[in-house]
Amino acid sequence: MTVRRAAFIVGAHEHPRRDIPDLSVAEIHAEVALAALADAGLSPPDVDAYFCDSDAPGVGPLSMAEYLGVRCRYLDTTETGGASYLSHVGHAAAAIAAGKCHVALVVMGGRPRTLRLASGPNLSGAPETHYETHWGITDTVHNYALAAMRHMHEFGTTSRQLAEVKVAASLHAQHNPNAFLRKPVTVDDVVNSPLISDPLHRLDCCVMTDGGGAVVVASAEVAHRLPRHSVAVLGHGEAAKSAGGDLTHTAAVWSGPTAFAEAGVTPADIDYASVYDSFTITALMALEDLGFCEKGQGGRFVQDGTLVAPHGRLPMNTDGGGLCNNQPDNRGGMARMIEAVRQLRGEAAAEVQVPDCRLAVVHGSGGRLATRSSAATLILGHEDA
Repeated sequence: MTVRRAAFIVGAHEHPRRDIPDLSVAEIHAEVALAALADAGLSPPDVDAYFCDSDAPGVGPLSMAEYLGVRCRYLDTTETGGASYLSHVGHAAAAIAAGKCHVALVVMGGRPRTLRLASGPNLSGAPETHYETHWGITDTVHNYALAAMRHMHEFGTTSRQLAEVKVAASLHAQHNPNAFLRKPVTVDDVVNSPLISDPLHRLDCCVMTDGGGAVVVASAEVAHRLPRHSVAVLGHGEAAKSAGGDLTHTAAVWSGPTAFAEAGVTPADIDYASVYDSFTITALMALEDLGFCEKGQGGRFVQDGTLVAPHGRLPMNTDGGGLCNNQPDNRGGMARMIEAVRQLRGEAAAEVQVPDCRLAVVHGSGGRLATRSSAATLILGHEDA
């Protein structure tokens, strides 16, 4: 069974605020869910499937489904960190293709900025914690710095090349009125910012924001009767990578080819990329593993404006990404997906809208890059692609 064109993203909404001290997590979930349904031209009674991860308050999806007035015959609480929501869309498309449901609501939200919650997974009680903290892997940034340092050692990647990822994100964020950081930066700004964990500087790291987002996934029958432009789900892949492997590869080496094969396209066909950028190294390694350049060539690939919209070779993260715009609940997958929907609908900011955008790749990751991590990849297309 394939998900290709079996399901469509018919509604999407990103919470406009990045600091939300006056709302509960449940209220954030409700706001984005109702707004995404309204964007689709639907309402809670139309929903028969609900998808969330561990940020949903209450008893899994049960509390929020009741809160929203949704009656579900299909529930999914897959938890793979920042990749969860891409997996949810893939699972929703498969469930729709199998006739298990018709309208799926995928929701996330949180308040780490207000609550001053550290980024990254909660590893208390995990079997690996004692062994890894003993050797200094005590924070998320240390783990990503380990991968970055190894990439530099193996391939000659430089801090200035990593900085190009941040520079492109900042050039895009200036056109996003909701972005947390809207000021463009230069390569020199990035490499001269304080060193957080060698070789990663402060400007190599994503923002920490409150917020949330939601998408609505529907069957072709439902999508075709709705007035809004929809986005076709063409391919989906997901994978996990355990510790002990090559530090310079991610699980995208498995999730990417699966998604591209199901969609029947190649990286060369892609018009726009939404790629998880918790750190600059996260995006650079994903671009390699997704097949946009050879392994080890990511540093060279991102130079010379490759990622800058609208006319770079591979415009990426045109909302500013997690590096500048939004990393709600310390997870960026949902925001990456929503910007891809905007691009394929022709609704991104005019200054960064990719001309005739027909195919997009969305890639998310979770866990920790240098040890155990997840990956989920979606290929999305214009509704008549």
